[in-house]
Amino acid sequence: MMLAFQASSIDGEAYQDVVEVAHHSPGWLDQVVSTWATYGLAVFAVLMVVGWWRARRVGAAAALTALAVPAAVLVAFAVDAGLKLVVREDRPCQSLRVSTLEVCPGPGDWSFPSNHAAIAAAAAVALFFVSRRLGVMAAVAACAMAASRVWVGVHYPHDVVVGVLVGAAVAFASMSVLRRGPKDLAGRLSATWLRPVLVS
Repeated sequence: MMLAFQASSIDGEAYQDVVEVAHHSPGWLDQVVSTWATYGLAVFAVLMVVGWWRARRVGAAAALTALAVPAAVLVAFAVDAGLKLVVREDRPCQSLRVSTLEVCPGPGDWSFPSNHAAIAAAAAVALFFVSRRLGVMAAVAACAMAASRVWVGVHYPHDVVVGVLVGAAVAFASMSVLRRGPKDLAGRLSATWLRPVLVS
């Protein structure tokens, strides 16, 4: 029988306070937050595409760095998912049995750390290697994503905080390693059929 970690003693009260505020907030606000919590990750994909498109105008090396962003995000997601399987923390909406804006995930859909927060933070940090402006935009969006996951009731605050830290750390390490690759790799690739992908 699989045992799940109960984390309500860590910040369960803070979680319940946020959920309570959400229940007493205007319906339009809850709808906006719920939509963002569910579909907001698409914004990070758009920012990645914009970063790559602009990087092509700078040069092959910049474009190659931009293309590494999704890879860094995937690595961060994999690490975060691995931690979920190790910790196996029940969702707060299961442990505390509260009414939430979003349908409570079923048993076995672990809460710690937050995948959404990790992906968003990883994208933000990785995008800083491409463009400071895009990185700042993504960082603001990542904070909003992390907060929204608590607001809709599917994560404790510590889930999203650790998710952000994991995503940011893994993305920084991944991008740093990828940037240390062969310096002539971009030039060699731009001389192949991949040139349109790397140079405008």
